[in-house]
Amino acid sequence: MSATPTELVRVYRSGFHEGSHYGAVVITGPDGSVLYERGNGSAAVFPRSSSKPFQAIAMLSSGADLVGADLALASASHSGEPMHVERALAMLARAEVTEDDLGCPPALPMNEVDRLAVLAAGGGPRRIYMNCSGKHAGMLTACVAHDWPTVGYLSPDHPLQLRVSDEIARLSGEAPSAVGIDGCGAPLYAISLIALARGFGAVNAAPEGTLERQVADAMRTHPEMVGGTGREDTRLMQAIPGLLVKGGAEGVHCAALPDGSCVAVKITDGGDRARMPVLVGALRSLGVGDGDAEATALLDELGTGIVLGAGKPVGTVEAAPGLF
Repeated sequence: MSATPTELVRVYRSGFHEGSHYGAVVITGPDGSVLYERGNGSAAVFPRSSSKPFQAIAMLSSGADLVGADLALASASHSGEPMHVERALAMLARAEVTEDDLGCPPALPMNEVDRLAVLAAGGGPRRIYMNCSGKHAGMLTACVAHDWPTVGYLSPDHPLQLRVSDEIARLSGEAPSAVGIDGCGAPLYAISLIALARGFGAVNAAPEGTLERQVADAMRTHPEMVGGTGREDTRLMQAIPGLLVKGGAEGVHCAALPDGSCVAVKITDGGDRARMPVLVGALRSLGVGDGDAEATALLDELGTGIVLGAGKPVGTVEAAPGLF
């Protein structure tokens, strides 16, 4: 990130400026031009789960038979609700592989109700509950379809992962500058925040019939699979027609309009609470929500975080003054 930290978010408690979050935000236009930049948008970042649409495109180009809600789940960071778990298991069954073939680590459902239900029933962590299990099921589906080995499918030199790298470079216009390992075990490819925005926007604005458009359509049509009940990405895509949204760990978030304009955010300290004030502020600067009461109400809710004291609201988490 930038050598000179750029303040994006302020935290106020009882009227006192208690702290700040720093990072970068960029807005790119339909042609990929940079319309707005605060912080160093040229610095390389790991896109984390914001790169899942790119990974899903690589699955399709490898022959994976993924459509509709299955394709959305392959692009998801799901909550581990029954609708997610059952669909991921069905994807595995169709590919004639099992939960044991998944390379992601065991976890409990992210959704609190379902997590407690699993524990109350005497269950424990499983790979299928992990929020990336849909992506991994999709990757295994692609390997089976292309007759690639399923063992070692997460190795950076596996043909599927090489294809993911190629797709990221093609869509973003930038060759990855580093390779890492994500929390789910899949390879990660570092690109600049500007390149991430360009690639993400290109996916949402892709012509009918392309693999990119298939992924965007699946995610936008089945937002409940991309996140889950009450999740930000799901609610934004449900409320704002044509919007494609995908967040990632460590303070990364992307949102693209139908014309390919895109917002990309990276919070330097990875602070989860800082993402939405910046993302929402950037979307509003593009006119998102104007004239739509439902969308405006949701943006109002998500755009300002709440600071608690004794369990009651005593402050806010909001975009830094003058950011947009």
